Amino acid sequence: MPTLDRHDDVFVLDLGNDENRFHPTWLTTVNTLLDEVEAAPGAKALVTTATGKFFSNGLDLEWLMANPDRRTDYAADVHRLLARTLALPLPTVAAVQGHAFAAGAMLTLAHDFRVMRADRGFWCLPEVDINIPFTPGMSALIQARLTPQTAHEAMTTGRRYGGTDAHSAGIVDRAVPEEQVRPAALEIAQALTAKAGPTLGAIKTRMYTPALDTLADKDIPFL
Repeated sequence: MPTLDRHDDVFVLDLGNDENRFHPTWLTTVNTLLDEVEAAPGAKALVTTATGKFFSNGLDLEWLMANPDRRTDYAADVHRLLARTLALPLPTVAAVQGHAFAAGAMLTLAHDFRVMRADRGFWCLPEVDINIPFTPGMSALIQARLTPQTAHEAMTTGRRYGGTDAHSAGIVDRAVPEEQVRPAALEIAQALTAKAGPTLGAIKTRMYTPALDTLADKDIPFL
């Protein structure tokens, strides 16, 4: 399950040590930990990472198939996490140490900056291959954070980007060796802790108003 640690003024949210799929209990835990981060006074920043082979494999499709009557509420909960992360009033950095697929990849895009392992692991939006269309909110987030060319390729081909390719495509800000992923993310975050506060939150909210409004739409066509 997700855990929260702190290094000076930087909070480190570890999403877990398995596939870190968005199970409802997992979502609740992440939101509770983000509550703690937001409530902390003073200078601060957030690094989100994981332990092991995966950053996150996204939606918990097994749970979703077992609970079809809850699909709309579940999609809304996922949207809320993506929107919350996108508009957090503090600097955020995703330290992508392993595979980031589907909604897991979208979660990285909701962060201000991304550091990815260069030698192994993929960043991928596989929805076209698994026959699950992006919701309008997901599409809006992706298109708000990537160039039109990269968004089109990533969304329509399901390309798997390694760290170096993801950096070239502008998906991540740095591609570094495995042992440097978390330190590099911490370095970026620590340099920005003084930016935390309502002004940064307002800037992000106004910058991404169209995506945030679409993510907040309760009419979610899931398929």
